[in-house]
Amino acid sequence: MLELTMATVSGADAGATAGMTMAEAPSEPGAALRVGRDAAVCRLVTPEDWLFVSRVHLEFLCGPDGGWQLSWLRGSQADPASEVRLIVGEYAQTVPYGGVVALPRGGSGEIIVQDRTAPRSVNVGFYHEA
Repeated sequence: MLELTMATVSGADAGATAGMTMAEAPSEPGAALRVGRDAAVCRLVTPEDWLFVSRVHLEFLCGPDGGWQLSWLRGSQADPASEVRLIVGEYAQTVPYGGVVALPRGGSGEIIVQDRTAPRSVNVGFYHEA
């Protein structure tokens, strides 16, 4: 099972947890959860006017072994308007644009989508059951 919680945070709201949304999916091959502005395909939806987030920005996909991976999907622009970081404990990793990283089994952490032009972010916490 992969559990996600998402909060959208802008300047004055830093540290606030109001408005958090949640999604989960079983660890079955092919299961997917998406984060972005398009409510038709994303389980966790960001504000429509937050253009630093693509229509479908992040995809969590369960592989054949039950392990989950995170993909930062390439958008319509050659250069992204955001940065994506994966944080697990004290370990932090920048996710490359169009890149894929494995999530730790039995672990938790956070993915931060940071706007490059304003103090706004999308914070997605995850828990991947072992």
